[in-house]
Formats: sequence, C-alpha cells, structure tokens
Amino acid sequence: MSTVLYITAHPHDHSTSFSLAVGEEFINAYREANPSDEIVHLDLFNLDIPAIDADVFSGWGKLQSGTAFDQLSAAEQAKVARLGELVDQFVAADKYVFVSPMWNFSFPPVLKAYIDAVSVAGKTFKYTAEGPVGLLTDKKGLHIQASGGVYSEGPAAAMESGFSYLKKISLFYGIPSFEPLFVEGMAVSQDQGAAIKAQAIVKAKEIAASF
Repeated sequence: MSTVLYITAHPHDHSTSFSLAVGEEFINAYREANPSDEIVHLDLFNLDIPAIDADVFSGWGKLQSGTAFDQLSAAEQAKVARLGELVDQFVAADKYVFVSPMWNFSFPPVLKAYIDAVSVAGKTFKYTAEGPVGLLTDKKGLHIQASGGVYSEGPAAAMESGFSYLKKISLFYGIPSFEPLFVEGMAVSQDQGAAIKAQAIVKAKEIAASF
C-alpha cells in the first residue's frame, strides 16, 4: 500500500478552478485504480503552515545547542513542532500530487510556504562533503498546473516558474520521477477553455492508471 499526498493550492473549488477540476478527476481515477492506497488531501489554503520566522530560527538554534524542547518559548514550541509534523508527513508519503494555478508565472505563495516547511536538512536532503544529497530517492511526483496562456512551450516557456521550480526542488530531494500535466491556454476563449479542460481530464486519467 502506498500513501499519496494530494496537495492543492487554490482558494476556490473544482467548480471554478481548472487545476482542481483536473486534479479531482485524477485523484478519483487513481483511487479507483489503487483502492488500497491511502490518499491524504492537504488543502494548503486551509492548512496551518508556520512561516520560517524569528521564532522558528530561535527554536531551531536552541535545540541544536542542546536546549530541551520544553524549555523553548510557547511560540517556538508550537511552530517548531508543527513544522516537524509537516516534514515527517511528507517524508513518510510515497507519492506527491501537487495541484495549483499559475499566478504571476509561478504558484500561490502558500505552496512556497509548504515547500519551505518540508525542506529540512536530515529529512528531505542532507549535506555532504560533495554537496547536498536528496534523501527521497524512492518517491515520485506529479504537478497539475493550470494557466490562461501557454507556458510549457513556445515563446513564453522561459517565463514558466511553477512546474520548473517544483521540478528543481524534487531533484534536490532526490525524487527520481516528477512530471507535469499542463492545463493551459484557457484564456483564449471560453469554448477553447472547456475543450482544453476535457483533454486534460482524459490525460489525467491516463496518468492515474500507471502513477
């Protein structure tokens, strides 16, 4: 049995979001193909993700110097403990499905906050004499990204910073397989948008069958 983290970063629901509509079809198809797998939905807009702030740095520093956890301030304890929960959950999972819209060539800031929360030395990567090494070498991931324009190829491809960032960070973690499903070009016309979503749903179901 595998554990899948279904990580969504959109303030709306599948009825108005292209990315969530395709993501929902993917996860339903995946569940049908893998009924024994556990799927955990993380709705980042409704998830407690502490910012990496002064309390966190202070708490981490104290722990590294030998201070007991119960000697940290209340704020330090709460934030450090929550960040630990998030990264442990991420490391324990087997597969990751990120679903997000493109905002200003990237993704919503809650997704960056989540990535910051799980980018922890000794958990998702480690430092060595030869440089950092990823520790999640037995995982796999998918990013479903929706955008009004076309950014996976063509003249605007150099501006795409959503999937390209997640691909880089997945490689940093050592994840050997991290693929995109672009849902793009919907802003051209309403009719074209509906057709693109339908095509993406077909593709999502195909990917789910072997993910």
